Amino acid sequence: MLTYAGHMSTPTLLPLAETEVCRAPLTRQPLDAEQAVDLARLLKALADPARLRLLSIVAASEGQQACVCDLTEPVGLSQPTISHHLKVLMEAGFLSRSKRGTWAYYALVPGALDSVATVLVTA
Repeated sequence: MLTYAGHMSTPTLLPLAETEVCRAPLTRQPLDAEQAVDLARLLKALADPARLRLLSIVAASEGQQACVCDLTEPVGLSQPTISHHLKVLMEAGFLSRSKRGTWAYYALVPGALDSVATVLVTA
């Protein structure tokens, strides 16, 4: 289930809780075409070493949130590159963003990783 935010050619995933993809393991029933596209986009968002590191840093931080100012040095990338990766993770529904003064804070969306894991687990 895709929704369009901003420019009409830029699809953005709905939050994970609203998608049909993450309800049952792949082994229970075949994915339809739309579900496969949605799941592929989620997995693509995770399939980058820098994004996995950023997600891990945020998840392991106190309160599962971190300031963007604390993310550039550990990953060793420029601030614009970090911002791009954080945007991808937000659009996929893994992170949320809040602004505090001049700083942006990113937080792990509760259950976001569990939802993807549920699809991949055979039960």
